[in-house]
Amino acid sequence: MANSEPATLVITHKIHATHRLDYEQWLQRIIPIAQHFEGHMGVNVIRPSGDDETYTVLIRFNSLDNLYRWTQSAERKQLVVDIKPILAGDDVLEVRPGAEFWFTPPQAGVSKPAQWKQFIISIAVIFPSTLVVPLVWGFLFPQLKGTLLGHFLNDATVAGLMVYFWMPMMTRILARWLKAR
Repeated sequence: MANSEPATLVITHKIHATHRLDYEQWLQRIIPIAQHFEGHMGVNVIRPSGDDETYTVLIRFNSLDNLYRWTQSAERKQLVVDIKPILAGDDVLEVRPGAEFWFTPPQAGVSKPAQWKQFIISIAVIFPSTLVVPLVWGFLFPQLKGTLLGHFLNDATVAGLMVYFWMPMMTRILARWLKAR
């Protein structure tokens, strides 16, 4: 039986300081290739900040099986060989099942952001979404207002926006604030 739980491949690369442009060009190659693999659900790149030269790349798949096919593919293996000369360390991989990693730091030994910060970001995206989404669906399908199907469309849209758009974007934009103690 296939594993149907979503999974995320967390790739951590520490690069030599003079090779940011080379790494960015490599990302422009690898991301479109990964997108063509079955079950691909998106990529987020957390770029280095300050003097840190560590990139964290999150590649989401709809199942662990599809993620495994990507990691074992000849295409990915060749891309890893290509990037090896500019890395200051190994190709560090971690597989995280599910989608609970929004506030989980990509490196071991780094603590999660304070709960109040997690709460602020979550409310900052949930509140406007729950105001706007019902208005949009209500405008497009006024006959569904107040129905079970209408509530489902609203909830599914808000959840989708949270998982695939708002939370990845907000955690990337506010990464420094989230890390600050």
